[in-house]
Amino acid sequence: MRISIWSGAVLALILIVCLSGLPVLAQSQSWTDQASVIDGDTIDMRGMRFRLHGIDAPESRQLCQTRQGQSWRCGQKAALALADRIGRGHVTCRQTDMDRYGRVVAICSLNGEDLNRWMVRNGWALAYTKYAMDYTTNEKMAAIEGVGIWSGTFVRPSAWRRGDRLGSVPAAPASNVGAASRPNDPGPDGCAIKGNISRKGKRIYHLPGTRWYAKTQINKTAGERWFCSEQDAISAGWRRAGS
Repeated sequence: MRISIWSGAVLALILIVCLSGLPVLAQSQSWTDQASVIDGDTIDMRGMRFRLHGIDAPESRQLCQTRQGQSWRCGQKAALALADRIGRGHVTCRQTDMDRYGRVVAICSLNGEDLNRWMVRNGWALAYTKYAMDYTTNEKMAAIEGVGIWSGTFVRPSAWRRGDRLGSVPAAPASNVGAASRPNDPGPDGCAIKGNISRKGKRIYHLPGTRWYAKTQINKTAGERWFCSEQDAISAGWRRAGS
């Protein structure tokens, strides 16, 4: 029986992959079993690693900061949150891809609940928009509500892996904020949106020309800041004044 050139090429590719030791997996394949948590976006099923599709959680050693400038182990907390959610339940993971480390990239669920979505919606992971846009709305909601890592300040996990870290100088105590800061310190060129923190801790941004814009002063030591766009403000956990 004659084999076409195209069929021969496909067979040759499969042979190369098999000889290299890499698994040949269909993207529709799924697995169900009890799982152990490696970190906030990686789980293990009987020695097989699954990278949760479309999300990026803080790294295991990563630190975040509260609004008061206190450091906390957000990477560890993210992993614990996922572990608590899974418990001893049976997780089902449906493959979407394979990453360069040989892990199966998958959407994993527990009793029909999308665990990837749950992690982002509760502020324990970010939408990994470099690879997928599935959970961007969930990230926005978590940011607006200030849950999980959105309760303070953090470096995006992708930036943390590149070596970026939060500033080492903690925020000044509330009683010293006024004396230690320059409330009218201008924002960077082109960044005119004012991110203000109210006495009740609510993070609100003001656009140029709106009612309270001129009277709003930015106190960087208290955690207030300038934004270059509304999207930046929303992603950082601020909401528009009056909304």
